[in-house]
Amino acid sequence: MNDPSDCLVSLLTLLRLPGLGASTYADLHQHFGSAAAIYSAGAAQLRPWLEPSSLQLLQTLRDDPQHEWHSAVAAEMEWLAAHPDVSVVAWGSDDYPHLLAQVASAPALLYVRGALAALELPQLAIVGSRNPSAGGRNNAHEFARYLAGGGFAITSGLALGVDACAHRGALDAGGVTVGVLGTGIDRVYPARHRDLAAEILDNGGALVSEFPLGTGSVASNFPRRNRIISGLSLGTLVAEAAVKSGSLITARYALEQEREVFAIPGSIHNPMAKGCHALIKRGAKLVESASDIVEELGGALAFKSQQITPSSPAKTLNAGDQRLLDLMGYDPVSLDTLCQRSGIDAGTLAAQLMDLELDGCITQNGSYFCRAQ
Repeated sequence: MNDPSDCLVSLLTLLRLPGLGASTYADLHQHFGSAAAIYSAGAAQLRPWLEPSSLQLLQTLRDDPQHEWHSAVAAEMEWLAAHPDVSVVAWGSDDYPHLLAQVASAPALLYVRGALAALELPQLAIVGSRNPSAGGRNNAHEFARYLAGGGFAITSGLALGVDACAHRGALDAGGVTVGVLGTGIDRVYPARHRDLAAEILDNGGALVSEFPLGTGSVASNFPRRNRIISGLSLGTLVAEAAVKSGSLITARYALEQEREVFAIPGSIHNPMAKGCHALIKRGAKLVESASDIVEELGGALAFKSQQITPSSPAKTLNAGDQRLLDLMGYDPVSLDTLCQRSGIDAGTLAAQLMDLELDGCITQNGSYFCRAQ
């Protein structure tokens, strides 16, 4: 039987080979049985899977124990030994998440900081815009709070906007949440979410990455991260998103992985709702409350009866402020439109809107204003 540490060293080395992707590694693992066996296999045995240049490089690594890659892998093994809160889970092992293992492009290796057990809980991914409206933030938080309170782990990407609201909603319910990173497990991006990441870990959750230690926030990493978010989850909820967004990439992966896709509709005038509307047109399930998701995925767990109560501003409004909110309605609206509706000059109206924003009654998103729901 292969020594686990030898298998990990072999795997960390193999994953550096150009052209050795997730699906190729899965094929090799199924054929040879372990990373150590793949590493030691002859060129003729590996030729059906690896390019000649990769085979030549692999032979160089075997022949040269002083090669810089060996030093890099040794340094990574030392780092892992010094961080017992980080586990390395290889595809094909008993600890590898069951749902993710079913995905064709499942990562060959996952770095997991925190509770491994969190990855086997029934998970619901919640994703969306990094710059959502007040309603989008509220929906992400409240749906996550409800679902986490009922037993789902909430999975998202630790990004600004909807992701952060979903993680915090799960934490507010005392539930478990999983953050999938587009960086190495030794980094948190954005840096302002270090405290959020710590809360996730302190409350029985986990952080997950497939990227080597030290990997920074490269744009091409995030679509790869998104397939893990959807792959870990029974379904993906898009809370609010533009037509061209990473959230729709996550939804596409979910569909390819034969998982459920849910979308929350919004105002036809809200540009951040158009992505959800596009998904609904393509067959995503329109949801108006978290109980709609429970009806679809309720077989995964028994749910506690709960009620979502939307948050609302606590301020007592004067007649002028209340009239302005009534004129705004619940759709994003521009300053010019509000001037036309109210008959108030732009300078006076801008000052009134600023006061309402400071009081938490409205939010500004670009050139549009929206009431906090």
